[in-house]
Amino acid sequence: MSVREDARRKARGDYIYRRMTGSTISIAYGISEATFGRWKKAAKDEGDDWDKARTASVIAGEGIETVVSSVVEDFMIMAQSLLDDIRDNPELTTAAKVQHLVALADAMTKMTSAARKLAPKISELGVAQDVMGHLLEFVRQNFPQHAAAILEIIEPFGERLAGLYTS
Repeated sequence: MSVREDARRKARGDYIYRRMTGSTISIAYGISEATFGRWKKAAKDEGDDWDKARTASVIAGEGIETVVSSVVEDFMIMAQSLLDDIRDNPELTTAAKVQHLVALADAMTKMTSAARKLAPKISELGVAQDVMGHLLEFVRQNFPQHAAAILEIIEPFGERLAGLYTS
């Protein structure tokens, strides 16, 4: 097995079983996020859908809190993408932007309410993960020489937090 194939196999495992993000995996393996995306797409084209495998792994092994967490995470990623689209689209009128933002706020309120009912500890975990993400970004911007070290620490600490808040 080539070094590249080994990295791809490990990246798949980290994505599916450790639920690492594509950007975290990219940093860990010294690849671009585009390369990670190509790996996922190529695997899907060959019948290995990493996202479906990840969801199945979560449902099989970790229970409702993890499923809810995954759904909320995906929702927040889509919400951020929508916010970017609203902000960056010069063709949208102010009224249209407000209408989209109101709809997004309503959807976000419903999502968080449902998540809180299904898994109350997830909102606490979300705050903890958000703080960790901000810390990682802060280190990348201000102390890039320490990015690898903080990444090495933050991933297992994130797993520890997940255990504390979802058990």
